[in-house]
Amino acid sequence: MAMRDTISNKLQEAFTPESLQVVDESHLHEGHAGHRPSGETHFRVYIVSAAFKGKSRVDCHRMINAALAAELAGSVHALAIQAQAPGEN
Repeated sequence: MAMRDTISNKLQEAFTPESLQVVDESHLHEGHAGHRPSGETHFRVYIVSAAFKGKSRVDCHRMINAALAAELAGSVHALAIQAQAPGEN
């Protein structure tokens, strides 16, 4: 299974988001630390979930990092996160 799909599945299970987009941006980081020719190292996540209601941005990032701890300890080098509760801008 592709890492993008693994990340999507784990975030779906953990947060039941209203919307979720996981973008593999590895190609933008060619030559940078952590990049591998096979890709799947740098990701950007856009997620809207009621689980983030009343949480600070730092708390939301910690929740997502905890859900993806195995991937972040393994092959994922970087994860950019945009997380919000429904109705937040």
